Amino acid sequence: MKFIPSQLVYFFQDRRAQRNLHSLIRFILLLCFFITVYSALFHILMEMEGQHHSWITGLYWTLTVMSTLGFGDITFISDIGKLFSICVLMSGIVFLLVMLPFTFIQFFYAPFLEAQTKSRAARELPEETSGHLIIVGSDLVALSLASLVKQYNYKYCVLVNEVNHALDLVDQGYNAVVGDADNAETYIRLRTDQAAMVVVLNDDMKNTNAVYTIREVSADVQVVTNADSEESVDILQLAGASHVFQFMHMLGEILARRTLGTGTRHNVIGSINNLKIAEAPAADTPFVGRSVKNSGLRSATNMNLVGLWEHGRLVSARPETVITSRSIMILAGTEEQLKGYDAYVGEAPSMEAPVLILGGGRVGQAAAQVLRQRAVDYKIVEKNPALIQNDTNSVLGSASDLDVLKTAGIDKAPSVFVTTHNDDLNIYLTIYCRRLRPDIHIISRATLDRNVSVMHKAGADLVMSYATMAANTIINLLSPGKVLTLTEGLNIFQVEVGASLAGKTLVESNVRAETGCSIIAVSRGEEMEVNPDPERPLDKGASLLVIGAAENEQRFLDKHGV
Repeated sequence: MKFIPSQLVYFFQDRRAQRNLHSLIRFILLLCFFITVYSALFHILMEMEGQHHSWITGLYWTLTVMSTLGFGDITFISDIGKLFSICVLMSGIVFLLVMLPFTFIQFFYAPFLEAQTKSRAARELPEETSGHLIIVGSDLVALSLASLVKQYNYKYCVLVNEVNHALDLVDQGYNAVVGDADNAETYIRLRTDQAAMVVVLNDDMKNTNAVYTIREVSADVQVVTNADSEESVDILQLAGASHVFQFMHMLGEILARRTLGTGTRHNVIGSINNLKIAEAPAADTPFVGRSVKNSGLRSATNMNLVGLWEHGRLVSARPETVITSRSIMILAGTEEQLKGYDAYVGEAPSMEAPVLILGGGRVGQAAAQVLRQRAVDYKIVEKNPALIQNDTNSVLGSASDLDVLKTAGIDKAPSVFVTTHNDDLNIYLTIYCRRLRPDIHIISRATLDRNVSVMHKAGADLVMSYATMAANTIINLLSPGKVLTLTEGLNIFQVEVGASLAGKTLVESNVRAETGCSIIAVSRGEEMEVNPDPERPLDKGASLLVIGAAENEQRFLDKHGV
């Protein structure tokens, strides 16, 4: 009940509600006029019949007849009186039983319910709000970012410019607010000067306007934005953006770095200080067929095997886990240790055929650029002639055409990138390529997070989600050194040694067996020990860097969180 006064105030401030209310009042006044006239005529006609009644009785008779409750002890005897009764009855049916409910619902009740619904959409944040994240936009990246920051218990809000859109997001569990992204007053209400970061995720023109507007409110807040075109990067920086990313280009680069046989045995996918996290295919290495415990990896390289990708599924590197030829190993170590790993397993086998890139858009072209820099031959399959930039490395035609794929070299290609912006097509092409080449290495792009698992089931070895990749980039920037999201479902997080681990060695803690996570570094003051000695006790208050899947991370925090 305490919210009704505020909802009524909001309702009566709306101009349309005011117009509706005026219409309702005019109708009620008209109805009162007819009731008054009918009451007066009642007295006149009753006097003509020799009956005498009070004015209250006249009002009572009029309302009784108009509401069709029926006649009681007051009736007319003459025909003219009965005819008058019929007129009052018919007008009552029209005014009281039809027009009054319709008018009340149309001009008051329905608008009030709408205003009540709209009042659920916040338009500002509390004055004490600080350290929060403001997300401008509601595309896939924005919602993926909102889900991620919610998982890490960050305060955030998603800014949209339509009330109904905001209400839809609220119903989905997001913290949405309503406002215009190009209005400085909006950012004042969102306490932008006290925010940790503002992320702007619209098109380049709207992003520029929003960034410039944000800088009118706060000169210090971090502003992160996306640029669709290369030309927009400088403009957005001039407008005041702290960081400008080209997420499509980044996605293509990440896909290309994960292909096999690019001159190194490992590919670095993340780093914190001197700690590097890398992926390395197990194929053609001495580790194939061995368990993690008997692999000899740590004794040979002093590195930890912290996880395995098996058909797109992250598997914890438990002692009994067997490494197969299709496994992608996740390694943690320093740059020197990774070089030592490459030297230990030997050079990667050379490629005898070009890598296939299905789709010549921004993602495909970015992947091709990385392959050129690594001197890896490639072929782009693209059916749009306008997107073909190099005839030597391009094949014109549909990737779903067998003859086109054979011309591009599907029979001998070591890897294929599926990079179109249509998830349905990517799933189709993944199944098609897996059927044609059961042994080929398939790396696919997903636009929607929900299609990642479907693409793995379709046969993709690795899948990169555009929305998740962009959200991970931003969350890593928001929490440098605290949380590092590397890829689909693989996170590095920082925790302090608590009572449950203090004084224990890594062997005694049994962290990997109990939680599925691995401790990959220990920081004691300014010193970071990468791949710490498993026999050295952990000091209370020291900082741990732990790697694991999202569900394993929660299991670790529940058991060992401070």
